[in-house]
Amino acid sequence: MQIVLVSALLVVTLVLLMTEAIAVDLTAMGIMVVLMAAGLLSPSEAVAGIASPAVVTVGSMFVISRALMRTGAVGYIGQKVIHASRGNTQRAFLLVLLIVAIASAFINNTPVVVLFIPVVLSLTCEFDLSPSKFLIPMSYASILAGTCTLIGTSTNIIVSNLSAARGYGALGMFELSRLGVPIAVIGMVILYFIGPRIMPGMAAPVCELGDSEHRRYLAELAVPKESPLVGAEPLAAFGQDYPGLEIFEVIRYSHIHYPGREPVILAGDDLLLVKGSASDLVALLESKSVLLPLVEQGVSFKSGDKETLVVELIIPPQSNLRGEKIVDTAVRRDPDIRIVAIKRSGLHYTEKQIDDVRLKTGDILLIALPLDKLEGLRRQTDTIVIEDVHHEIVLKQKAGRAVAIFAAMVGAATLGLADIMVCALAAAVLMILSGCLQLRDAYRAMQANVLMLIAGTIALGAAMEKTGTSQLYADAFLSLFTGASPTWVLCGILLLTSLSTQLLSNNATAVLLLPIAVSTALALGLDPKPFIVAVCFGASACFATPIGYQTNLLVYGPGGYRFSDYLKLGIPLNILVIGMGTALIPVFWPF
Repeated sequence: MQIVLVSALLVVTLVLLMTEAIAVDLTAMGIMVVLMAAGLLSPSEAVAGIASPAVVTVGSMFVISRALMRTGAVGYIGQKVIHASRGNTQRAFLLVLLIVAIASAFINNTPVVVLFIPVVLSLTCEFDLSPSKFLIPMSYASILAGTCTLIGTSTNIIVSNLSAARGYGALGMFELSRLGVPIAVIGMVILYFIGPRIMPGMAAPVCELGDSEHRRYLAELAVPKESPLVGAEPLAAFGQDYPGLEIFEVIRYSHIHYPGREPVILAGDDLLLVKGSASDLVALLESKSVLLPLVEQGVSFKSGDKETLVVELIIPPQSNLRGEKIVDTAVRRDPDIRIVAIKRSGLHYTEKQIDDVRLKTGDILLIALPLDKLEGLRRQTDTIVIEDVHHEIVLKQKAGRAVAIFAAMVGAATLGLADIMVCALAAAVLMILSGCLQLRDAYRAMQANVLMLIAGTIALGAAMEKTGTSQLYADAFLSLFTGASPTWVLCGILLLTSLSTQLLSNNATAVLLLPIAVSTALALGLDPKPFIVAVCFGASACFATPIGYQTNLLVYGPGGYRFSDYLKLGIPLNILVIGMGTALIPVFWPF
């Protein structure tokens, strides 16, 4: 009966985590409540995950990552990429991949990608390239590099702590590098040479935010039913009379179509996301072939102190706006800022629809604001101005101090002077005491929803092990490999973990599948360590979908991607990880 209850709870948890019908941290708390109420775990066992070394270490790493960002220790390098590229796009792309990879090997890769999205968009504006050629490869580079060290991704930290708790030893700081580095190097070669060739070529609508007498404006225009544009092909609609106008999106019934990528003919009531000079936009509006949507009435295309720009904002993972209704946000309440639209995974919400929309990571807000408000918007961290070179770095003078603290943490953990949790917690405290990060920013950096999810899934994993559910699943899994060698069973674990992480978070996948992997190894009479390592690499092999990893979701909107775009590079990279893992894990970690 207990196994049935745990299995039912597991299914419900998986559905809730995949659909996000309720917040993931609320799901995690619900797991603990149900486990206690059903008597499957004692209260102390159910909440033990909250104080687990994994949660403390991951939370500390979030703080350390934020401090390195806020002091400009990483951002300064990113801002120099354009200058170092010397106008060579291939060199610029290679520099971005290398810097993102090196940074992601040592700090949480989500803030690294948050930092470099505006850098890449600035590069593509500078060289008139498509950002969609580079954003997915950048996300994948951060994921590949995250598997190279213990602290490169929170998944490795969690698995290491769970392994130690089960008596199989923690992972060393660079223990995973033996396999992670070769995989990352080969993966980076694929990303560099093949990525830009097979990624879609989407134009970048938001460029030219800098002061210029030739500035072009981003605007939404409505096509009235009687317009002569009805029936026209978007890319040719303005070609003869307004050659400087570009159409980036055609919005119809809340769905976004991308001209040049898919066939679409203009129809009445379509909305067009266009960019052009003030004179072209004014002339087009006077021709009556298009109108300004109601929400944009009053947007000025004239010079002056209150000159209005239309810009795009990304909602990053650490934003306080996540989960808030639009109507409740400070952006909505600001009388000088107008939210024109929200874009989410190919859908478009206009003003009449947006008040009750709850914001999620990766959402893009299209807003109109006075030019003099832009600098203030750049300084806050709840949104990213898409074409910006990231948030204003305000603590550059303490960058050296932050780097020294971080280097000391890595050195102490590598030399075994202290446990990784002790090192990370000490480094987080020193970042705050030394003034590299304010205490309120440290609390914001810790991503409580992620930490609570880890704690909840640890509780569910403990229940699976205590009730024998993980052993049952391990036996069922082994039945698929009757007579197979341990190497093929290991391949199966890698494949199962990689498939699971495409739909669940990598942390949840690792916590839930680790007990099954360990039980499988013990049933075969083998050392569990190779199977534990397989969970590390399999859980981070989340390349094939945008929902498997936060960095994939972050680049979805700015790149104008479709779900299928992730499969083009994602499937080869998944095969690379599974293939090299199957071949080399037994070599480095014998059965």
